[in-house]
Amino acid sequence: MTQVDLQEFQPADVELTPAQLGALHGHRGDLGITIEPTDNEATWRLTPGSIVGALDIGDLSVTIQPKLDIGRVLFVASYALGEFKLRDLEHFHYPKEKEPLETLLGMFVAAAQGAFSRGLLHGYRTEQEALHTVRGRIRFTDQMRRRFSVPLPIEVRYDDFTEDILPNRLVKAAAHALGAMRLRNPDSGRKLGWIRATLDNVGLHTYSPGAVPEVTFDRLNEHYREVVALSRLILRHVTVETGRGPVRASGFLMDMNRVFEEFVRRALREVLHLTEREFPANRRRPFDDKDEIGVKPDLSLWKGGTCVFAGDAKYKRIKYQHAPNADLYQLLAYATALDLPGGILVYAKGERDPAVHRVRNAGKRLEVFALDVAGEPAAILEQISELADRVGAMASNAPVAHAA
Repeated sequence: MTQVDLQEFQPADVELTPAQLGALHGHRGDLGITIEPTDNEATWRLTPGSIVGALDIGDLSVTIQPKLDIGRVLFVASYALGEFKLRDLEHFHYPKEKEPLETLLGMFVAAAQGAFSRGLLHGYRTEQEALHTVRGRIRFTDQMRRRFSVPLPIEVRYDDFTEDILPNRLVKAAAHALGAMRLRNPDSGRKLGWIRATLDNVGLHTYSPGAVPEVTFDRLNEHYREVVALSRLILRHVTVETGRGPVRASGFLMDMNRVFEEFVRRALREVLHLTEREFPANRRRPFDDKDEIGVKPDLSLWKGGTCVFAGDAKYKRIKYQHAPNADLYQLLAYATALDLPGGILVYAKGERDPAVHRVRNAGKRLEVFALDVAGEPAAILEQISELADRVGAMASNAPVAHAA
């Protein structure tokens, strides 16, 4: 096994065999890596983008470290899924290892141990079965349609008090996904085995990364919040046994562009007390009169059918301490197409300094806001509140008489 350790956005020269180079080329889209030759025929320059995590490709194990602390990255990603509020950050504990997958696994096991220490969560689940005895209620319509005059079995519906419920299913699915990967720490497999054994009576389900179900929490299952959050995070970003021809790969990868965008959107929605309908994700509106071109801002605030604010969230490495023209042009297009007084570009701090651009002959105000997601909880909340104030101020100046 050849181990390749990379840093987000940082180029590195790596020696690769022809087979490893071919395998890496086949998965460079998954990893977001550019591959360039060097003066040495056996060495290649690998430059990661905004995707972080770990991926095993054949006999090649690639790890991309984030520029942020990995624990903070995992919290931000969990928050973006709606599992935490900003004030919960100080209670979100994580080990200090630098390796993303092992750090995630350590957090997951610790959270499972904490949740299971109070006993496995049980709940009622509605079942429909054909039984030889009456249990619950008879489904008379189904009985007549399926059985006619045959008295047995009986079609019934009943509530079963069981541990085979959604929170436990998510935890078991996440443990199974992690267990399918090659882990550096030999003790990790044993710990995951303990989780799977504890959940032996829970069904193993497969969840699509784009449709991992949410769990509603109350006083009875609140102690499961952290392990469910991490389970959903794992299932959202895990890649298990995907193949490109004879070479197969598995890993855990997060696109920080998407994570940052989702975090900013959910945090603003929370602070502004808006619904998903009022502050949606990437809602499309026409750019031209024929609707051949559309605009889909990352951030938008709607009153009825009218957009009163639009903005974008950008987590990216830029070469200069000013916003790229393309990002400002994109924001200007939003403001023009939606008839808004301006918009806001939100960058991860360190990528861009705050600024205000007033567009000549257009009357548009384009603001750039730098959000430090590596800070302490109170500092993050203070920045989000400041950003929310700017969003509210810009929205209050937008025309609302027309139909968008």
